[in-house]
Amino acid sequence: MSELLYKQFELTNIFIVRSLEGIEKEMLDVQPEGFNNNIRWHAGHILTVTEQFMFGFPKKSAHLPENYIELFGPGTKPSEWQGDAPSIEELTAQLKEQVIRIKDIPFERLDEKLKKPFLGLETFGELANMAVYHQSYHLGQVHAMKRVIANSAIKN
Repeated sequence: MSELLYKQFELTNIFIVRSLEGIEKEMLDVQPEGFNNNIRWHAGHILTVTEQFMFGFPKKSAHLPENYIELFGPGTKPSEWQGDAPSIEELTAQLKEQVIRIKDIPFERLDEKLKKPFLGLETFGELANMAVYHQSYHLGQVHAMKRVIANSAIKN
């Protein structure tokens, strides 16, 4: 079962990275009507929340800049960003590196009980499964935003 979970991380990461690498640069920071964020935010949010779930960022992981919490954490918005956000190239490189670190987590760790249940999840493996779901959800948002942005550009 644990091998399947890690394979799911790998596949999801491949789809996320392909989706982001194939995007037109002018689409990255467009916030279409009806959406709370933009595509760059979703890329950073996927990266940041996965790092929180899998590695305890920012307290237990130094693989991402600490300001990613302010940029991409839950409840954040690009309209409130202070300073520059990382480039999509930087975010995709960090996503590629992150999945390698995830696959290095020993299988035994998935059975570990969490110190405190989170969203009804009691083990690290359940939390990891939630991380993959979360990544897939935001990948879907990226795809939807790309279509909305492309369709609005065609009409204009």
